[in-house]
Amino acid sequence: MAKKKPEAEQQAAVVNDASLAFFEKYINNPSPTGFEWKGQEIWLDYLKPYIDDHFVDNYGTAVGVINPQAEYKVVIEAHADEISWFVNYITNDGLIYVIRNGGSDHQIAPSKRVNIHTDKGIVKAVFGWPAIHTRLGGEKEEAPTLKNIFLDCGCTSKDEVEALGIHVGCVITYEDEFMVLNNRYYVGRALDNRAGGFMIAEVARLLKQNNVTLPFGLYIVNAVQEEIGLRGAEMIAHRIKPNVAIVTDVTHDTGTPMINKITQGDLACGKGPVISYAPAVQNNLNKLLIESAQKAGIPFQRQASSRSTGTDTDAFAYSNDGVPSALISLPLRYMHTTVEMIHKDDVDNVIRLIYESLLNIKNGQDFRYIK
Repeated sequence: MAKKKPEAEQQAAVVNDASLAFFEKYINNPSPTGFEWKGQEIWLDYLKPYIDDHFVDNYGTAVGVINPQAEYKVVIEAHADEISWFVNYITNDGLIYVIRNGGSDHQIAPSKRVNIHTDKGIVKAVFGWPAIHTRLGGEKEEAPTLKNIFLDCGCTSKDEVEALGIHVGCVITYEDEFMVLNNRYYVGRALDNRAGGFMIAEVARLLKQNNVTLPFGLYIVNAVQEEIGLRGAEMIAHRIKPNVAIVTDVTHDTGTPMINKITQGDLACGKGPVISYAPAVQNNLNKLLIESAQKAGIPFQRQASSRSTGTDTDAFAYSNDGVPSALISLPLRYMHTTVEMIHKDDVDNVIRLIYESLLNIKNGQDFRYIK
């Protein structure tokens, strides 16, 4: 069993000013799927004082390790990538059409400012959209679709666009930045799921600052390419071959308009971490999370998933002949928009829940039902 300091001391050390400054920098930095390395550098620089070793795989998944010599391996994991766009077609008059990189929402695109990432640096552009005056002509009004949204970077020809370094395949990210709303919510793009990367880094910080000695190897994993099919987690699970995996991602706050609680469940920001029930979630490990929350007085909510969690939990669970895996989710409003919102208390409590759960995992623990 890990040695720990008194409960009051642990709870005082959650998100502080220095870690919040890192969080803001990390969120504001673009980290699109397949191009995550700048964000991973920022994340690793923050994490290094709290770990014994680290490595990065061929596709950019970053891993910090505590007790790398230990045979029994526990993973805590989040994903680093954000949704984005690719340049797909440049017209002769200098406009740019796009395709998705991940689950980008075409309906929020019109009038958004973006950064086009080129070998020559960032090129600014906007998603243009016809003025309302020109759309009200008695005909049926067109809604935004992938066929009619386009970028305008101020050029009037294809040659002029290409002279800026823009070509088919350049990645595009929104430029919206981090803010705190009503001293209660963190708001920004890509909180799905760089909030997770932040929280697992904070767990490592608390372990170090509280002088906790874990009896197993801890692998703090910030995986790439989740938004296109859990690919980074799939790769790193086979490399690490963990004995246990605790994954954190976001889930929907279902209390906002146009969401059906009958199908999506009843979950809300500010009411605590969400513990999931799904085929990929190992029941005995899940019980350990619940007991850890109850023992530490951490509020939590519950969510059921029909077939899969849709998170990196699935990739870890079904790797290496089956890895006991569980999911702790952070409630979030307005997923896959530039104004994703998470509650400050939930962030603190996800960090605390992962931390307390690690303290309750025994070295060599076997989570099977029948042994």
